[in-house]
Amino acid sequence: MYRGLKIGVVVPAYNEERFILQTLGTMPAGVDRIFVVEDGSTDSTRALILGAQAGDPRVHLVAHDRNLGLGQSLIDGYVASAASDVEATAVMAGDNQMDPADLPRLLDAMIDRKADYVKGNRLLHANVQTMPRYRFAGNAILTILTKFATGYYAVMDPQCGYTVIRNEALRTIPIGSMTKGYGYNADILCMLNIHGYSVTDVEVRPVYEGQPSKIVVSTYVIKTTSLLLRLFFRRLWQRYVVRDFHPLVLFYFSAIVNTLFIVLPLTGRFFYMYWKIGEAPQTTLIILSFTILITFQAVLFAIWMDMDYNRSRT
Repeated sequence: MYRGLKIGVVVPAYNEERFILQTLGTMPAGVDRIFVVEDGSTDSTRALILGAQAGDPRVHLVAHDRNLGLGQSLIDGYVASAASDVEATAVMAGDNQMDPADLPRLLDAMIDRKADYVKGNRLLHANVQTMPRYRFAGNAILTILTKFATGYYAVMDPQCGYTVIRNEALRTIPIGSMTKGYGYNADILCMLNIHGYSVTDVEVRPVYEGQPSKIVVSTYVIKTTSLLLRLFFRRLWQRYVVRDFHPLVLFYFSAIVNTLFIVLPLTGRFFYMYWKIGEAPQTTLIILSFTILITFQAVLFAIWMDMDYNRSRT
């Protein structure tokens, strides 16, 4: 128990025989339950977990007969925690990339700031130089895109999986429908925003000490960008149309309509006429410039209203 809260930790583990015992052995004493989701490993990970379970009654094994992926492991771990008497659930990877010393910092932020969800932020830590450069660059880009997709504009490093969620919120959001692949972090944030929960982040230490990344960068970027686009429209529809109404959706809608039916066709006409007659068609250029200006202003107004509406949730 930590400051009056019963704490559970979900530990997804797949072929982590090198690090799983270190991860479980350094778990803070304030943790009440450890839900280790063994995802059909082909090495000795499961045997090591069973051995740890015999020596630590906090350890509970959730076993998959075959590999189902990180997303399903997190879902099953969250479901197990939600069904227990735990009041807040953290996630710590089985490869020991999350410093156990940072867990109290996340829990303190949840309690002191009265947040429903707290996530780690590696980008502000002095040790951030240990993060591979391609990860840092990709993370920075995805941070910006995730802000728009989820509505939490003050949150950084959304790809960090070191998180804590109140079980009250965990039982409310449709966690079973969370995306199964990478990008689940943004999906959870989107769910939380739709249901009006508060989110904050705290500085945590990035750890990269011999643990190879399982991410294929090209595939990850394409799939995550596609997911963020879907989450953006899902959030707008659920938050500002179904559950509430806000005029910002009209600004976004008008910007999309202008782009698809005016800006793009007029741009094509402009270059076609310029190629055909050898000079810029003045009327087309005026209409195109005016429409681009209106579209840009509509997007700016929508973003401003979106940020203002969600300010109290971060």
